[in-house]
Amino acid sequence: MLRRLRPWLLWPSIILMLIGAYGGLWLVPMDYQQKDAFRIFYVHVPIAALSLGIYMMMAAAAAIGMIWRMKVAHAVSAACAPIGASFTALALITGAIWGRPMWGTWWTWDVRVTTEVILLFLYVGYIALRNSFDDLSRADRTAAVLAIAGSVDVPIVKYSVIWWNSLHQGATVLKFARPSMDTSMLWPFLVMFPGVMLYVGAVLCVRVQTEILKRERNARWLSARVVSGPGREYGDSALF
Repeated sequence: MLRRLRPWLLWPSIILMLIGAYGGLWLVPMDYQQKDAFRIFYVHVPIAALSLGIYMMMAAAAAIGMIWRMKVAHAVSAACAPIGASFTALALITGAIWGRPMWGTWWTWDVRVTTEVILLFLYVGYIALRNSFDDLSRADRTAAVLAIAGSVDVPIVKYSVIWWNSLHQGATVLKFARPSMDTSMLWPFLVMFPGVMLYVGAVLCVRVQTEILKRERNARWLSARVVSGPGREYGDSALF
């Protein structure tokens, strides 16, 4: 199923991201305050938002795995971690690029930046903790506790600009009220954001499939499926 779903997520994501990037970089008018520097918004904000969303998915899957003892849920949680860590690192990098012309510095320990760095440490810590155990069941349970406990950082990152004084501006698009951006500048974001979401889904399909194969590599059902899979295919492409 994952193998069949992947192209339905990947190709639309590429199309949407190309349209969103073209619109954001070349078609929308220049911002009257930030000039052309604001255009990184169309890349930075979807990546930063999904760095939080992926963590919540990881923590939710970890909780489901702990409560109902579902191996697949632990596999999903483990698959989310490297993707989320990559997105968090990219959010920090693109944020630094945006911050240089706006704040006059590549880096500042602003409260949102600091809490986003903590999020990156949580991702890296989750990955390192899982890899420190030879017993897979023990690794699942221990890493799940860290993932669930670390989820408290997500709302702190989200609402840090409201709770504390911050160099970051408040939410302009991802909020319950009407977006603060004009439609002529908003539409590329509305195209880019679902494109990035679909891309995450496509990559997650690959990583979940790989994680399940790694976990079940010695299982009898896997050996039988590889030998006599659909269309007599061999390898992991025949498994899901």
